[in-house]
Amino acid sequence: MFKRVINTKGFWKSVFSLAIAFAVLFTFIKWAIEGFEMAYFTERNPVMFILTILLAGFVYGFFVTFGKFRGKLKENDSGR
Repeated sequence: MFKRVINTKGFWKSVFSLAIAFAVLFTFIKWAIEGFEMAYFTERNPVMFILTILLAGFVYGFFVTFGKFRGKLKENDSGR
């Protein structure tokens, strides 16, 4: 089932779009909690900051998309 889900058309596009959306929203919300201080960005290693945000977004996007596509495939299989 795992290979079938990740090979479904549109799966990876959905993963990456959710990852980017998560990264942007997470960064904005954390920045707001910090009081919109520029120190939120300048006190961190920029490469590590971007990599960790994108990795977290990818993990989030993968699990959410996997659940969505798996549910859709199971529903289609039971409807046959």
